[in-house]
Amino acid sequence: MIYLDFFTFPDSDMEFDFFLSQKRTCYDTYYPFQVLSKHQFRRIDFEPVTILYGGNGSGKTTALNIIAEKLDVQRDSLFNRSNFYQDYLNLCGFKAASIPENSRVITSDDVFDYMLNIRSMNEGIDRKKEQLFDEYLEAKHARFQMKSLEDYDTLKKITKARSLTQSKFVRSELMDNIREYSNGESALLYFSEKITENGLFLLDEPENSLSPVKQQELTKFIEDSARFFKCQLIIATHSPFLLAMKGAKIYDLDADPVDIKRWTELENVRAYYRLFKAHERAFE
Repeated sequence: MIYLDFFTFPDSDMEFDFFLSQKRTCYDTYYPFQVLSKHQFRRIDFEPVTILYGGNGSGKTTALNIIAEKLDVQRDSLFNRSNFYQDYLNLCGFKAASIPENSRVITSDDVFDYMLNIRSMNEGIDRKKEQLFDEYLEAKHARFQMKSLEDYDTLKKITKARSLTQSKFVRSELMDNIREYSNGESALLYFSEKITENGLFLLDEPENSLSPVKQQELTKFIEDSARFFKCQLIIATHSPFLLAMKGAKIYDLDADPVDIKRWTELENVRAYYRLFKAHERAFE
């Protein structure tokens, strides 16, 4: 499914005209100006899965955020705009059908915050467990005589403690722990919850926190989302597992000018190939 057909960024001439119109000289940076234009990155034509590839500083995350902000899609983590961000967005253009309301950008910060929230909730539950262990022992051996209706809750707890084992008492008083998954499992769970049917999703380096095996699972999930659930995905990544995705259109932001490449032509992938080729006999 294709919701976003193409997106255009300002070229160096458009940026130059903008600078001439400015009288402000107190800024050290005009970000995001001059990030994408330096490699003549002018336009993206999208497929159901489009990948922005490049090393650190290549501008792939910048491009992804510009698209997300121009389309005004949902995001969980706060995004710090520069002073000239809106000026830059005004020079961008796109062609799209109606963008679905459930569309969103998902960043590595979103996934990290999600994992921290799970851990924080579990820590609170664990502390409550220790408190309940003490309450059980105290209630189990308490000498208590009910004197008024105000003591009824205390009587119920004592009766309950005397009729149950310690573990059953604690479980009855406390919700079960939210399962604390591994980082990779939590990340996959987050993606599966946020990537829903019939939506446009922009993923910024989703391979973070994922082992090679989990990256392959995410790749399969993304392929299925595009193929069966009418999703369109735009991904900023340098993961060879994601780059090898079936049918993905890849823009190489390390190239000058930016060019469309096969995944086997990309330098990051070639580096892995050379490493394993050099140690080929060790795998035999």
